[in-house]
Amino acid sequence: MGIFKRFLVLTLAVTLLAGCGKTSEADSSKPETFDDKVDAIVNSMSLAEKVGQMVMIGVHGTEINDDSRYMLNQYHIGGVIFFDRNLQSAEQTKKFTADLQAQAGKVPLFIAIDEEGGPVARGRDFIEVPPAAQSLGQGGDNTKAEAWAQKTGAYLKELGINVNFAPVADVGTNSREYAADGQTVAKFVAAAAQGYESAHEIYTLKHFPGIGRGTVDSHFERSEIPATKDELLAQDLVPFKEIIANHSPENFMVMISHLVYPALDKTHTASLSAEIQTKLLRQELGFNGVIITDSLEMGAVSKYGDFRSLGVQAVQAGADIALVCHEYPHETDVYLGLLDAAEKGVISEERINESVKRIVKMKLLHKS
Repeated sequence: MGIFKRFLVLTLAVTLLAGCGKTSEADSSKPETFDDKVDAIVNSMSLAEKVGQMVMIGVHGTEINDDSRYMLNQYHIGGVIFFDRNLQSAEQTKKFTADLQAQAGKVPLFIAIDEEGGPVARGRDFIEVPPAAQSLGQGGDNTKAEAWAQKTGAYLKELGINVNFAPVADVGTNSREYAADGQTVAKFVAAAAQGYESAHEIYTLKHFPGIGRGTVDSHFERSEIPATKDELLAQDLVPFKEIIANHSPENFMVMISHLVYPALDKTHTASLSAEIQTKLLRQELGFNGVIITDSLEMGAVSKYGDFRSLGVQAVQAGADIALVCHEYPHETDVYLGLLDAAEKGVISEERINESVKRIVKMKLLHKS
């Protein structure tokens, strides 16, 4: 080959290589998608940090203190629930939520409250109490449910509380329930969902798959719902199905009850049942969002298992967040039990990642 031909071949090769380099550089500079951002945050977390995202705790006091600071930092806790013991005034609450958020790790905290209205409401001295669900349902005007949800959600957001454990989607005759038929409840819950979404407040459907038929308070004891699956689908599950089918899963959580539904799982409470959480809620109803347990300190589960194992069982069943509302030793045990299970491979890191991605995605979308 002559010198000139060799020169042309070499030039062409250099040009092609340079072109490849430019293409690669262009590819690497493509804008990062939202899911890429979520993945990057989750991938940057240690296993201990990931597990912390999957635990929500109650704290004591009306301001951050050594105990709450220790829990948030030592165990990387991802969420806090407020009770009346934490609430004195609007100004105090705003400072408290801000101080707690200052302790957050790579993503903000969930800060939650039970502000249903009627008999279940916190901070009555400065948070306007919405009407009980039953009174709204009896009034027949679902736009009032939407208006109250929007008003309540906006004020909670202003206080720094970004999750409300409402609306109640149960079907029954209790004051906490909109009505005794599934279609009416679905109409009111859908209106409330719209109100919370207008306020950009995360809301929570509770208590899946419905506790309206219950006669025993699960704060104290375990009980069964003797309904067939067809009966549950025709009534109790209707409100849940309505929201899951028509609303983005990034806007709401589903809280799991501690009742036993023998037609679905003869042995386990819903909060510890893969048949109910994974098979029914995830696979059959298609819910892809965050599942949270009711408090694991409630007698329906705490009388039948230790805290180190309860969180593990809940996550193995399909839950993303284990809620522990009151005692620091119980909260610590739930976290350490989950971490130990993750470290030993009893719960795979892939399974942990599934939950943490859902949690991080919701937090980023609702970041103030």
